[in-house]
Amino acid sequence: MDRFSEYRIMWVLCFFDLPTETKIERQRHTQFRKDLLRDGFTRFQLSIYVRHCPSVENANVHIARVKSMMPPEGSVSILCITDKQFGKIQIFYGKKEKPKPRPSPQLELF
Repeated sequence: MDRFSEYRIMWVLCFFDLPTETKIERQRHTQFRKDLLRDGFTRFQLSIYVRHCPSVENANVHIARVKSMMPPEGSVSILCITDKQFGKIQIFYGKKEKPKPRPSPQLELF
């Protein structure tokens, strides 16, 4: 039962700041983001991606993959936190209301 402890399960947060001034840099930036998504990361904010890992060992595997995917320029930071710590994140949204999505048209079948 200790295997699924909220203190053993890890979240890997990947923060990055990559240059996008030239066409090559933009391509590398896009490729890095796509590689993160292919490796199971989810976009949390603009340049912050997160991934759930069942253990520290599994988190280390994904950290090594991020290191190997890194473009030659820019900075990439990794932070590992436990599931318990991740669960304490408080997310606040601005007061400006976002437009509600339009309801999808309903299909009638007779």
